[in-house]
Amino acid sequence: MSIKDRQRIDDHYSQKARKEGYPARSVYKLEEIDKKYKLLKRCQKILDLGCAPGSWTLYAAAKVGNEGRVIGLDLQEVSSSFPPQVTIWQADLLEASSFGLVEGEGPFDLVLSDMAPRTMGQREVDQARSLELSQTAWSWAERMLAPGAHFLFKLFQSQDGEDFIKQTLQPRFDRINRLKPKATRSQSLEMFVLGQGFKTT
Repeated sequence: MSIKDRQRIDDHYSQKARKEGYPARSVYKLEEIDKKYKLLKRCQKILDLGCAPGSWTLYAAAKVGNEGRVIGLDLQEVSSSFPPQVTIWQADLLEASSFGLVEGEGPFDLVLSDMAPRTMGQREVDQARSLELSQTAWSWAERMLAPGAHFLFKLFQSQDGEDFIKQTLQPRFDRINRLKPKATRSQSLEMFVLGQGFKTT
């Protein structure tokens, strides 16, 4: 696929997001993964880490319905409007005290993380920062997931990232899948990792 064709697809997703009321095109990555793996269902409890600007949270809220629950956490203030089943907390995920905001809400059926570092243009630095965010997300997922639940997160591809998947995550889930949704920009290092069937021990 040529660069122009890829840019045309990127523009398509951005325009579609605006038209459908989502603040970012990233929603279509989650939508594609959800359609394939049937992750989100009515009445579930969802934890969305690094939720700004809110596209994944809005999608999750629509899927779980009024009887479900979606908790979003982000260091930034989130200005999007959400339905009543959504609660957004502005919090630093690295602070241990932040766990207290959601512990009474769990355990969760699915933990999501679309967190990514501010890229520096230095491949190894960007990969290392992405891995740190993924490890932070895992520290939350490990604490908050219900037995048999799922964990979906973004990770910049690297050997250290692959080691993290194999050594830390694979023993804790029934299945691990590495995914590259169509809405991902072609030049991006990002992929998504899906752990299904969380094992508590």
